[in-house]
Amino acid sequence: MKKVLFLFLLIIIFSCSSDTTSQSLEPTPITEEVIRGADMSFLPLIESEGTQYKHNGQTQDALVTLKNAGCNAVRIRLWVNPIDATSSFNEVKSLSSRVKQQGMKVWLTVHYSDTWADPGSQTKPTAWQNLSFTDLKNTMTTYTTQIMDEINPDIIQIGNETNDGMLWPEGRLSTNESQYVQLVTSAIQVVRSKSTSTKIMLHYAGISGSDWYFSKVGNLDFDYIGLSYYPIFHGKSLVNLQNTMNSLGTTYNKKIVITETAYPFTLGFNDFTNNIVGLSNQLIPAFQATEMGQKSFLSALKNTINQSSHGIGFCYWGSEWVAFRGPTASNGSSWENQALWDFNNNSLPILEEFNAN
Repeated sequence: MKKVLFLFLLIIIFSCSSDTTSQSLEPTPITEEVIRGADMSFLPLIESEGTQYKHNGQTQDALVTLKNAGCNAVRIRLWVNPIDATSSFNEVKSLSSRVKQQGMKVWLTVHYSDTWADPGSQTKPTAWQNLSFTDLKNTMTTYTTQIMDEINPDIIQIGNETNDGMLWPEGRLSTNESQYVQLVTSAIQVVRSKSTSTKIMLHYAGISGSDWYFSKVGNLDFDYIGLSYYPIFHGKSLVNLQNTMNSLGTTYNKKIVITETAYPFTLGFNDFTNNIVGLSNQLIPAFQATEMGQKSFLSALKNTINQSSHGIGFCYWGSEWVAFRGPTASNGSSWENQALWDFNNNSLPILEEFNAN
């Protein structure tokens, strides 16, 4: 009887030990890092024309300033065959390397165009204009493969502001839904085959209509819903923004990033290029066009994202777009009063909002 009891106790001890070991081997859940991004696409052009950025009055590499502030991702637009080097493959590849050297994530916005792609214009690259749909899809696939092989971004947007698709007319969502879905699916398949870590984003400019767009693509294999939010274009209610984020995130079980945003630190100007924002009625009344008003806006936006059910970060657009061609330039910056550097190219207080808290 004693032997039976002894064996019984051994079995219990061994069983408990096995359970403990099994539990200890369970993987620790990994919390996905919140994105604190800045779009720096114009940086190579601005630097090439002699502009230097400053921090505390001292010249400093703008990427270093961002890194030190807490920025962890740099967004870069990519054009296929632009008329000059701006946003070209080689320029973007070089800038991506600089970003990686600073320990920040590379976030590529692939326009699939030779120039700006936006809700009102999704022009195919000139070299792709006369291709059949099959050849267009194959060419886009080959191009996406090159991006993954040579740049290997941490985040990739399949198109920019694709409210009505891309690569028009073949990929226009409202008229060729099936073809648009095929194009996006082909690009996604390339990314998945090349990387297990690269996050895929689909980007809608604004809030209104976003439910329609994501109802068309919500079942595709992507990671992030990207939404733009500019008060001048998309309304002055952060509550509406948060409600939209909650609704989309819950419906499609996706993380949501505010892909583009910005706010002025002044209504003044620093060159003779018309600014996008220059009137007080374009502002949210709670946030004036001052250095602290700009900072407070981003702080409030961060809180909105953090309090939403699926928010995972933001990207500030036009971060670097200072008046780099001088005070008399009519082809300078339409965004210098919304940049992260002031009219003396010194970093602004808003950079404090890139911290992890």
